[in-house]
Amino acid sequence: MSTTPDSAVRAYITLHREAFLADLADWLRIPSVSADPERAGEVRRSAEWLAAKLSDTGFPTTEIWETDGLPAVFAEWPSGDPSAPTVLVYGHHDVQPAAREDGWHTDPFAPQTIDGKLYARGAADDKGQVFFHTLGVRAHLAATGRTAPAVNLKLLIEGEEESGSPNFPALIEKHADRLACDTVIVSDTGMWSRDTPTVCTGMRGLTDCQIDLYGPDQDLHSGSFGGAVPNPATEAARLAAALHDADRRVAVPGFYDGVIELTDRERELFAELPFDEEEWLRTAHSHAPLGEAGSTTLERIWARPTAEVNGIGGGYQGPGGKTIVPSTAQLKLSFRLVAGQSAAAVQQSVRDWVAARLPAGIRHEITFWGATRPCLTPLDHPALQSLVRAMGRAFEDKIRFTREGGSGPAADLQDVLGVPVLFLGISVPSDGWHAPNEKVELDLLMKGVETAALLWGDLAETWRPA
Repeated sequence: MSTTPDSAVRAYITLHREAFLADLADWLRIPSVSADPERAGEVRRSAEWLAAKLSDTGFPTTEIWETDGLPAVFAEWPSGDPSAPTVLVYGHHDVQPAAREDGWHTDPFAPQTIDGKLYARGAADDKGQVFFHTLGVRAHLAATGRTAPAVNLKLLIEGEEESGSPNFPALIEKHADRLACDTVIVSDTGMWSRDTPTVCTGMRGLTDCQIDLYGPDQDLHSGSFGGAVPNPATEAARLAAALHDADRRVAVPGFYDGVIELTDRERELFAELPFDEEEWLRTAHSHAPLGEAGSTTLERIWARPTAEVNGIGGGYQGPGGKTIVPSTAQLKLSFRLVAGQSAAAVQQSVRDWVAARLPAGIRHEITFWGATRPCLTPLDHPALQSLVRAMGRAFEDKIRFTREGGSGPAADLQDVLGVPVLFLGISVPSDGWHAPNEKVELDLLMKGVETAALLWGDLAETWRPA
């Protein structure tokens, strides 16, 4: 266990808290909305601001990395110990669109602190969680008397995450040598709640597609031709209905090939969480749970692969009736993937399944929009154990485990760099990511600072990667 003194870390953080929050507020005032072309200059200004601040923090190398879109920021601070682990911290400096008229109580780009909560777009997602690493590394140095971190520390802060990271895979492939590390820490996630601190251990992958179906060369009179020619809208409905079996398992042959099943221990850890299904349903604006038989709700959204009908259409959609056999129909599907699944294999299974189910007279095209691989950190990995210890010391509480049902660029880092991904986030569900009145709770933000400060020493003292 790390010998970094907790009291010294906390004393340094307390002393520098107000200056840290003032700097964060300055950064939050920059409306770095990557989805708005008119704000591309603000995204660049955000990158330049961060690069300058990381240099002020002490990072001897800070660079702005260009992409075919918006810039990322890279920083590096070697430890001086050739055997020390190398850690890459990932986050993003772009933010979601926001305007006062969306329902904000304050100007989204004029940060305000109210009742211990800092309100601003990006406060939690993700500028606050990126920025806590600056005070964290300084507290680590002050508490240990070091002049460089105990680990070789690298940061990669993306500028297009809120726009789907279109240039991120190419960026990390281009700079793979500079980004080489032993583990990646993603600070773009959250915890179960403020009373239940947690570490995420995995994210699902994703592949999605559109299936276009073509029948007659034009819409036909349903009285003259209906029941005697294939109807693409009917076939779209039949595909959607056949997607799951009676137990709500995905019925595409080969879909589950390679799936890494939950262990009994992982099921026990999920069951430790104070999950209230009725409250979850209210959050989901739904009226009953439904999913794969034999799995709990948390298992379904975190650790089981799924298939969803995202959209279905074809034929007449206007008022009243129009008795036709439509000439075309469309079906949009998405597949969430778990560790062990191959997106390419799932795509081929879907192609084969669709081709086998369609009758003669129906032509089809399938367009897949790419894929994100799943990522999973083994519970016994020494870097994960360091993170859990550091977070437990900061929160003075038992740390539990979650996963994320969604997908993100973490899998790209895992895939290209070939190292495990860890998740260090302190945001809570009420922080309102992507919503009006986004905020971060300042006491939790300081716990993130403290965790980062304690983590580097623990990693260096307990883990020497091969």
